[in-house]
Amino acid sequence: MSRSGTGSEQRQPESEVDATPATFRPSEHQHIRYNPLQDEWVLVSAHRMKRPWQGQVEPQLLPTVPRHDPLNPLCPGARRANGEVNPHYSGTYLFDNDFPALQPDAPSPGPSDHPLFRAEAAQGVCKVMCFHPWSDVTLPLMSIPEIRAVVDEWASVTEELGAQYPWVQIFENKGAMMGCSNPHPHCQVWASSFLPNVPQQEERSQRAYQSQHGEPLLMEYARQELLRKERLVLTSEHWIVLVPFWAVWPFQTLMLPRRHVRRLPELTPAERDDLASIMKKLLTKYDNLFETSFPYSMGSHGASQWAGAPTGPEAGANWDHWQLHAHYYPPLLRSATVRKFMVGYEMLAQAQRDLTPEQAAEKLRALPEVHYRLGQDRETTAIA
Repeated sequence: MSRSGTGSEQRQPESEVDATPATFRPSEHQHIRYNPLQDEWVLVSAHRMKRPWQGQVEPQLLPTVPRHDPLNPLCPGARRANGEVNPHYSGTYLFDNDFPALQPDAPSPGPSDHPLFRAEAAQGVCKVMCFHPWSDVTLPLMSIPEIRAVVDEWASVTEELGAQYPWVQIFENKGAMMGCSNPHPHCQVWASSFLPNVPQQEERSQRAYQSQHGEPLLMEYARQELLRKERLVLTSEHWIVLVPFWAVWPFQTLMLPRRHVRRLPELTPAERDDLASIMKKLLTKYDNLFETSFPYSMGSHGASQWAGAPTGPEAGANWDHWQLHAHYYPPLLRSATVRKFMVGYEMLAQAQRDLTPEQAAEKLRALPEVHYRLGQDRETTAIA
């Protein structure tokens, strides 16, 4: 048969004949990873870290924050927007948010006249919790007993509000970069009459995994990460911290108890002590990464106690598929002034990250557990 034919004997181009398949390297070749907890995918494109950055550079943080400012509404003794005066608190302080996103007595919008225009009632309460009376400290600069007091307050407010509402969300936005308008160390607690989108998806995923495999998803995941080790950041007697395989934010971490725990109030005194210790170590590493007060959003997820379930209609159901966990989402990517933007492709297609979770974990693992400011600022309350 003629070589000029179009059959399989036709000679292939030189480049195709000599080409050999490339060996996949996560740090060099883009790929997508599955998040089984939230049933979504993330695009990993670590080679993009090589590109020059000519985008926005964040301003440097103020060198100092006043320890006490009588005009700061979160400080002890300060007057808030509603006219109330804060007590001269010396530890944690919990109060009703003066500008709540949820209120307990909001009326229902009533039935919808079309399935494309659905609206439902939303009631709840919003609280603010100050961690410390001083404005110039953050969690990594607080002592372990002071952090333990925060953990106890988290458990207490979860118990209290969880008896009234299906979902209690504790979250901390740290730093102006993450939308925090006040530098005083604090978090927020929102309790709602509905199960929000992310916990709703985590509920479905954890329930489906337990049904299929006979054990909680995050228990098996923690066991696998302890075996593989490449994404571990910190381990202790009762807790592990890792960069999840499916992480979206550059130095995102997941904090998990070693035993099966559904809710914060279930933690033993020893587990609470250990949680305070490992939180201090993780947040110290974050600050040490770029020697700045590291911004992040964090929040804990666990089954609520209300009717024994996160959702009212499922009252009395078995919620052992839930495993308590905390997410940390920090935006910084290259330095203290260059962050990851979730725009464009992330908003219109799916999440994308610029370094592998393994690279991020390695960087965090190697950082010291002593805060870089120790020795620079002797007046903080930080202790080992």
